[in-house]
Amino acid sequence: MPLPFILGALAIGAGAVGVKKGIDAHEKNNKAKRIYNNARAMHKKSKDNLEKARKLTNNSLENLGKLKLDVMSNNINRFVRAFSQIHNIELATSRGIEELRRLNISKEELEEMKKMVNFSLEMSSGVAQGSVAGGLAALGAYGGAMTFGVASTGTAISGLAGAAATNATLAFLGGGSLAAGGLGMAGGMAVLGGLVAGPALAILGFTMNSKAEENLEEARTQYAEVEKACEEIKLIIDRCNKITERTDMFTDLLKNLNLLFGKIIYQLEGVILNSGKNYRYYGDDEKNIVGTSMALAKAIKSVIDTSILTRDGDVDSNTTIVLNENQKLLNSMGA
Repeated sequence: MPLPFILGALAIGAGAVGVKKGIDAHEKNNKAKRIYNNARAMHKKSKDNLEKARKLTNNSLENLGKLKLDVMSNNINRFVRAFSQIHNIELATSRGIEELRRLNISKEELEEMKKMVNFSLEMSSGVAQGSVAGGLAALGAYGGAMTFGVASTGTAISGLAGAAATNATLAFLGGGSLAAGGLGMAGGMAVLGGLVAGPALAILGFTMNSKAEENLEEARTQYAEVEKACEEIKLIIDRCNKITERTDMFTDLLKNLNLLFGKIIYQLEGVILNSGKNYRYYGDDEKNIVGTSMALAKAIKSVIDTSILTRDGDVDSNTTIVLNENQKLLNSMGA
């Protein structure tokens, strides 16, 4: 075979191989692009779901905080004013309320309720002025136990508002849109699983050259990282959902208790108006009203004081006990 034909054949063969490599590189780059786009879409969906869960949880905590504030400012306030006027209370001598004896309110508890009232009135003013950022969510999450024991209500409000800023979970929940980069305090991510925003997906340089294989491997690596990030986000969403569920249960419980509380306070005020302030002169029905008001006041205080969250941002196990005990009380009163 003449040499020119041999060289020509070799050139054609080399050209065919080159075309095939070019096609392979193009296919690999297209595959890498598809993998990358799928990873990006999967990660965006996870972040959107997390943002929805975050907002729901924060709203639930704020709603519970608002309800606590309203209960303290109104019915607790009314109860303290009325109950403080009654003298010589002796539940042990009353008939029909033996089951309420253990719910007798001590002087210390009454003082704490007075602090609740003072705190709520001042905090309401702070909320109206916008000077207690995060305070409602913190009140919903932690209740009054962490604040009412201090001497100054100003200090109490400062501590309560600060809880939202210093607790990673609350900071995360109130940290604004994830899409806008609002993640609250830096520690929020670590507390909530170590990865909220997820991996930074690099824009791959797809070229028709020897990097096609590298692009494909890089896309596969990033996809695996995104899968891991999405699994961690699922755990965070699950935590948010559990907090929301428990918070809503407390909100419903407090609403039901407060509904009864308002009715019994009205009756208590009527007893004082009609029968005076000396418990010893009350009839059995009137003594039962006093005892029931005490039981409900103490129950409501326990709900307000109970923390929904631990310092680590998990649902506090004590909430189950408080829910069960107070639901039994409601059941015993026919609610």
